Amino acid sequence: MKSFTFLLLIIVVFLTPENVRAQSKPVLINCGSDSSTDVDGRTWVGDSHPVGSNFTLTLPGAIAPAPENDGDEVYRNLYKTARVFNVTSSYKFGIAAGSYFLRLHFSQLFTNLSANESVFDVTANGLKLLSKCNVPGEIYWRNSKINSTSNIIVKEYLLNVTSGKLEVEFAPDAGSFAFTNAMEVVPVPGNSIFDSVNKVGGIELKGPFRLEGSGIETMYRVCVGGGKIERKEDPRLWRKWDPDEHFIFSLNAAHAIANSSNISYVPSDDSTSAPLRLYETARVTTENFVMDKKFNVSWRFNIDPDFDYLVRLHFCELEYDKAEQRKFKIYINSKTAAENYDVFARAGGKNKAFHEDFLDAASSQTDTLWVQLGSESSSAGSAASDALLNGMEIFKVSRDGNLGHPTMRIGVIGGGTVKPKRSPKWVLIGAAVGLVISISIAGGVYICFYLRQKKNTSANKAKDSPPGWRPLALHGATAMATNARSSPILHTTGTFGSCRMGRQFSIAEIRTATMNFDESLVIGMGGFGKVYKGEMEDGTLVAIKRGHTQSQQGVKEFETEIEMLSRLRHRHLVPLIGYCDEQNEMILVYEHMANGTLRSHLYGSDLPALTWNQRLEICIGAARGLHYLHTGLERGIIHRDVKTTNILLDGSFVVKMADFGISKDGPPLDHTHVSTAVKGSFGYLDPEYFRRQQLTQSSDVYSFGVVLFEVLCARPVINPTLPRDQINLADWALKWKRQNLLETIIDSRLYGNYTTESVKQFSEIAEKCLVDEGRSRPSMGEVLWNLESALQLHQAHLQSATANDLSGRELQLSAASTNIGFIEEVEESAHADCQDADDETVDVKIEEPC
Repeated sequence: MKSFTFLLLIIVVFLTPENVRAQSKPVLINCGSDSSTDVDGRTWVGDSHPVGSNFTLTLPGAIAPAPENDGDEVYRNLYKTARVFNVTSSYKFGIAAGSYFLRLHFSQLFTNLSANESVFDVTANGLKLLSKCNVPGEIYWRNSKINSTSNIIVKEYLLNVTSGKLEVEFAPDAGSFAFTNAMEVVPVPGNSIFDSVNKVGGIELKGPFRLEGSGIETMYRVCVGGGKIERKEDPRLWRKWDPDEHFIFSLNAAHAIANSSNISYVPSDDSTSAPLRLYETARVTTENFVMDKKFNVSWRFNIDPDFDYLVRLHFCELEYDKAEQRKFKIYINSKTAAENYDVFARAGGKNKAFHEDFLDAASSQTDTLWVQLGSESSSAGSAASDALLNGMEIFKVSRDGNLGHPTMRIGVIGGGTVKPKRSPKWVLIGAAVGLVISISIAGGVYICFYLRQKKNTSANKAKDSPPGWRPLALHGATAMATNARSSPILHTTGTFGSCRMGRQFSIAEIRTATMNFDESLVIGMGGFGKVYKGEMEDGTLVAIKRGHTQSQQGVKEFETEIEMLSRLRHRHLVPLIGYCDEQNEMILVYEHMANGTLRSHLYGSDLPALTWNQRLEICIGAARGLHYLHTGLERGIIHRDVKTTNILLDGSFVVKMADFGISKDGPPLDHTHVSTAVKGSFGYLDPEYFRRQQLTQSSDVYSFGVVLFEVLCARPVINPTLPRDQINLADWALKWKRQNLLETIIDSRLYGNYTTESVKQFSEIAEKCLVDEGRSRPSMGEVLWNLESALQLHQAHLQSATANDLSGRELQLSAASTNIGFIEEVEESAHADCQDADDETVDVKIEEPC
């Protein structure tokens, strides 16, 4: 495509020697400050009095103080203040022509302002960098990908300045404000940043090419196998590199190696590519882990759709001293980027550092980028068939002068809900009038809908289920055929037009129930979209899951969820009340689960700890739901995304399995598996399914085994902040279990309140769920039997303890019998004082241990 080829020509920076000599020194700004400060060994100039500096500030706006404990130790002083703009304003820099890293620092915390209410755009020399940016939303999105709790985000861009001037403009939305805490403009030395680019799936595109008026955003920098690289370790360009544990799909698929001696660049000086520290470590694929050699090790990154992405891979052979000893394939987004890749041969020796660049386009329906290394088949002249990688960078390339992606990532932040921005008084009045009109229209639509349904019911008396807000009744494990005959069949007029069970709601009804999707009603957010708490006309509370507006990414999941839940009715499956597919909306309506997700009761919230008895009953309920999925229909259904956030609890703590968007029908009787692309959640995914891309019911069993250990230990399944051997919960728990030391890692809130025999039974079935080969794992029926056995052991212990306690109380009563007369006198006196009081019944209960 011509347009695509043109985009390839604008992704690379080219600097002439004259440019290099003329480049400016770094410009470092402490925004909102009237004085300079030394941070990380560099001097940051306050923008209130930039005397002698080569930048100016138009319409300076206001200064906002921020908490002193905001940010890490090194950069804390930079985030004590911010520059705040109520109207469009800009920083103007007088710098030499050339290429620069522009870094914008943002903190989400203020003492007098709420960053949640800030929405703004940022442009640089006409190039849109940020569109509809909300800083807490951006931080939440970033932290959710790297499992971080930081309140800071640094956005980095690579720009080419041709005119000798750089203008960075902040434009707040109406009624909102823009802000920044610090800025960096760092010149990029060297002759070029990109020498050549390989188009994924195609031939190499020769370069270098000029970036000209376009730009690049740094999405990720990853040190593979070597931990974090701080900015001070890259003193020329001050770049930060994150550990790859946040992104690698399975730590078992590769192991880390290191060699810090005699490493040099190819060519001789390539420090603008990466610091030497990056090349001292690497990951090498663990060959015995992989049975299917198609993909050995994978890294997954979330990206913005509809952009081109440049992937830079860093290599340095640290083990072999000859060519042909390590050869492998490189895949990007499941497309071949390189075959027969020999790091030693390309570098010209051992311990020689270099990089290779690849370019691929992400479609409007793609929000994930995969980098995968696959082994070549061993040949007669090849001593090894593993793969090696030292580091990688992912850059987003601008399209049509734009790098911004207006996702408005505003959702659940830190366990709460981001408040909507304040509106002017006239906006509130208009909203109130609009709400009255909407309610009136919704009422009229509802009446028309009701009359139409009533007319249809009279014409077809075989259909005896009346319309209304009443949810469908639950039928436990009764036969589906019976349910289908007794439930209404709705012929939709929306997108899909298929026959389903459940109510088809109008968009007006949904808007009424959610107060026009009021942000204050958001109770959750997932890959499909936001979940709102709604109320029907009869007072019934519901959960309303709304797909991303005008997005086709969730259409298949939306259809699958409806079709699956239309066929399934069980006490332990979340009931689907209905759906809406009008006006390009994808909305699902469920019964509201008052106690939320199982995970929220295990960690990450202030909710009281679950007792061991409660945890056993919850696991048993979830196992019953999964057992029904696997056996309730002829072929069974594989859930495919079993995890603690998909295990919901109603007001009575009854378990409901949820989220069937990626579920699949089981294999036919003459097949052992379903061949399908890998989908699931990191940390819960069956490694055998990942290797072979063969889905079975045992894949759900593996995921459920991870859930069991999560319930037992009350910690995340993946926690990169822990030491390396503790990052993966399943591996960590199995290690302690096999050493008979599991009690040392059990949730400390359970200490003294569980039965050793019960925990042993529980952990043994969890271990069996996690065996490598799916055929060796138990069925969900066996898992259920073992969990019920563990509950019986625990309850027998409680009954024994209660009996002993009662026996002790009888002895105490016998010893106190001499005081009976005194007690009777007191009771008579009390009765005389309270003879006019109402009778009160008090139930005395013996509390069982937690």
